[in-house]
Amino acid sequence: MTKAQPPGFSLCNNATLRRAGRSLGRFYDDMLAPSGLKGTQFGLLFQIHASTEPAMGTLAEALIMDLSALGHTLKPLIRDGYVETFADASDRRVKRVRLTPRGEMKLEEAIKLWSVAQQRFEAVVGQQKATDLRAMLDEVAALDLETPTAAPSA
Repeated sequence: MTKAQPPGFSLCNNATLRRAGRSLGRFYDDMLAPSGLKGTQFGLLFQIHASTEPAMGTLAEALIMDLSALGHTLKPLIRDGYVETFADASDRRVKRVRLTPRGEMKLEEAIKLWSVAQQRFEAVVGQQKATDLRAMLDEVAALDLETPTAAPSA
């Protein structure tokens, strides 16, 4: 008979990471709520701003998203006038994205709320642990994990 595991305990890296991500995502969503943005939308606005009119494919790759998920996340930002898409000048098949002046103002508003969230998180977790966590998660995101085509043999 195996010993009972405490609630929430998991040996699965994916399950543990998703659980932590949902908790942290909820915290940032709550902190950003006065801006009307979700954490995912804030992250997207910030990445567009930092990337200077990126191509949609480049943006999706940077965020480790597929193009359809990116398009789904962009729709409300386009609808609300924060983001616009346009054809690349040298290759009309390539779609680029940029913040509108309204989007720049919204990002500025949200950055203030995000800064408070960052400070609160680091106050609870500790600045060094937060820095180490981001570094480790960046390493995980950069891993080249191949999906096997078949289950390994026993």
